[in-house]
Amino acid sequence: MKPLPLHHRGQMSESFFTVLFLSLSGGLQDAYTYLGRGGVFANAQTGNIVFMGQALLTGDWSRLLRYLIPVAAFALGVAAAELIRAGSRNARLHWRQIVLAVEILLLFGVGFLPASFNLVANALVSFSCAMQVQAFRKVHGYPFSSTMCIGNLRSGMESLVAWLRARDRLALRKAAHYFAVIALFALGAGIGARCVSLAGMRTIWLSCLLLAAGLGMMFFPEEAASH
Repeated sequence: MKPLPLHHRGQMSESFFTVLFLSLSGGLQDAYTYLGRGGVFANAQTGNIVFMGQALLTGDWSRLLRYLIPVAAFALGVAAAELIRAGSRNARLHWRQIVLAVEILLLFGVGFLPASFNLVANALVSFSCAMQVQAFRKVHGYPFSSTMCIGNLRSGMESLVAWLRARDRLALRKAAHYFAVIALFALGAGIGARCVSLAGMRTIWLSCLLLAAGLGMMFFPEEAASH
């Protein structure tokens, strides 16, 4: 049996406390765009591609555009995160901190856009989500996603089965991390759905607060990631 490490030492961007805020925000963003911005997913681009294919075959070009633009914006967001990483090697801030700061600013602007600008709003949220996906890909050393669940669910069940077969405590700990992230995402989605009915378009500002909390966590010393 593999020894169970007491702590994972690494960046604060990989700490569970940082991931907590990012996962809550990821769920909230998906609920916000789907329920408040015309039935478009901010994170789940697979769903957007399904709707896009349906619109293509029915010749509904305006609906096709509604889903195509967020998918394209998501792809550009991944590229933007990589450009930030490449261009900030000598910056005083870590590149992941810059990504979060840019994401917060973009989402704050989205809160001012009326329903007539849903296409722009959804593109900006998808762009922001993609930067977050690209920048934050580990929690305590385990690969994960803070903005979608299918990979986390697969990894969580794989680890759970490994624990059931070998009673490896490390596998159980790994599974717990994945299921906790999924639960946080679902909680964020529930909060987002509730807030959309109360605060409307400005609900996205709650996501900004969550991301700001995650950004604040990253200013703690790196050693704090081990606790």
